[in-house]
Amino acid sequence: MQAQAAGLPTLPVWRQYYALSKPRVVQLIVFCAFIGMVLAVPGLPGWAAVQRMLIASFGIWLVAGAAAAFNCLVEKTIDAQMRRTAWRPTARGQLSDRQALGFSIALCAIGSAMLYIWINPLTMWLTFATFIGYAVIYTVILKPATPQNIVIGGASGAMPPVLGWAAMTNHVGPEALILFLIIFIWTPPHFWALALYRVEDYRKSGLPMLPVTHGNEFTRLQILLYTFILLAACLLPFIYRMSGWIYLVAALLLNGGFIWYAYKLWRNYSDQLARKIFRFSLIHLSVLFAALLLDHYLI
Repeated sequence: MQAQAAGLPTLPVWRQYYALSKPRVVQLIVFCAFIGMVLAVPGLPGWAAVQRMLIASFGIWLVAGAAAAFNCLVEKTIDAQMRRTAWRPTARGQLSDRQALGFSIALCAIGSAMLYIWINPLTMWLTFATFIGYAVIYTVILKPATPQNIVIGGASGAMPPVLGWAAMTNHVGPEALILFLIIFIWTPPHFWALALYRVEDYRKSGLPMLPVTHGNEFTRLQILLYTFILLAACLLPFIYRMSGWIYLVAALLLNGGFIWYAYKLWRNYSDQLARKIFRFSLIHLSVLFAALLLDHYLI
């Protein structure tokens, strides 16, 4: 696999560092945090609130990028064995351990300072705790130890709306915890769909992912069961009256689609369908939160 990766063109140094921050993953994190910020502000935000949102989003982006870079450093050997990740600069040896670690520390320090000085200490500490949760507890401890790694470690990935809410209010309200719960339950079926069609990569890497330890059929059943739990969680914003009918219709349609895909996968597996579910799960979360945003301003 390293030979395969070696055949890839060498990226400019700045793009190597940029790739180390997992920009596509971080974009979704910042988007979810931004939704938490917007929902925490009644009505249209004023210019001061907009400035606060932009600063908080950038600070969260930096710390999330730092966690991603640290993850690439810790998993460079595993990444080199997997087609999906063999191109990463740390896996290919283009960036040294010292460079990756320095980049991670710099991003975390700058982002944390921004959040502490210009937002509030609560947001900084919550964001830093999220960094530790993902970079250390999930990556170093849980991921190589248990097939429930993504379930437990998913708590870190579910934090962005909480960070966004805290950035605007200096506290964590029940609305933020509802958004946290949605992402927390969404994460396992999203990631297990990927693990199903990448199972051989995970088997070679030695990571105890659910399809490796419990098999394809068991994983498919878990995905289906989680989609039903996710439907219940996605109804909470409407039940708690933090959203209206626009969100409810979107939630029912999106979760109905997720359940249908998961049912089809459970009945008749194919790598192509697992890929479709993985891609749909990304659309599901993005459109669901966009519907929350739309509902917030129109209802």
